[in-house]
Amino acid sequence: MNIRSLTRGDGVVIGAAVLLFIASFLNLYESSAFGSANAPNAWDSLGTVMSIHLAGVIAAALIVTARALPQPRRIVGLDLGQFGVALAVFAAWTALWSLIGLDGIDAGSGLILGFIAALILAAAAIATPLVPPLKAPLLGAPRPRTPQPYGGQPGNAAGQGYGYPGGQQPYGTQGQSQPYGAQGGQPGQSGAFGGGQPQSGQTGQPAPGGAAPAGDFAPFWFAVPVARPLFGEDGSQSPIAELAPGTWYLAVEQRGSGLVAQTQDGRRGVLQDTSGIQRG
Repeated sequence: MNIRSLTRGDGVVIGAAVLLFIASFLNLYESSAFGSANAPNAWDSLGTVMSIHLAGVIAAALIVTARALPQPRRIVGLDLGQFGVALAVFAAWTALWSLIGLDGIDAGSGLILGFIAALILAAAAIATPLVPPLKAPLLGAPRPRTPQPYGGQPGNAAGQGYGYPGGQQPYGTQGQSQPYGAQGGQPGQSGAFGGGQPQSGQTGQPAPGGAAPAGDFAPFWFAVPVARPLFGEDGSQSPIAELAPGTWYLAVEQRGSGLVAQTQDGRRGVLQDTSGIQRG
């Protein structure tokens, strides 16, 4: 799960769910209507707490979980987020009728606050995909580290900076620091960009003198504006991961109009839609 994929609308949903949970402990009705006895709260009425308060909290959990998961999940044919939105609307509808269906009893703070919270939750759940300010990331994107030559050892001691491949080993074979795109270069050089070109005496073929690297592509950090699928490098159309907004990824290769990108866990795939990406 990636919490950086959460939006401001999801933050409103979370806040409304917390408010709804607090309201469940407040009085449903004015205590004066019950004489000296304490007025009941939502937990004294199983139907009220299940259909309004717990339904709203569960709806918020489903909406936020669906946003943070890399792959969509479904319940009885509905997307997890869609199911959460439907449950949030149900909680708000039930709270409305609980409020206006009172018969000679004044509503207490718990019932009023519960209705307001359920209404905000349902409104935010519906409006988040439609209103641009609510679609903005809840957490700002982290500042990218200064990019190292791809294949070089990260500057920290553990060698585990985000986006750097292979843990403590440089990208490529052990004992060799061969950066991405190294094809040509001067004979006899090893470990530098464009190095690793075998000499003519080793291959039996003459080495092209002064050969340039195979391409001018240089790895760079980037972030996507919206969640986008990452497809396998073998050309299959089944997503292997989903790139989330608010997270920096490393582009390691140009593949036609797309980019070969590396995820946090070291998986590599092709990002076919590169429109609107932000370079680090």
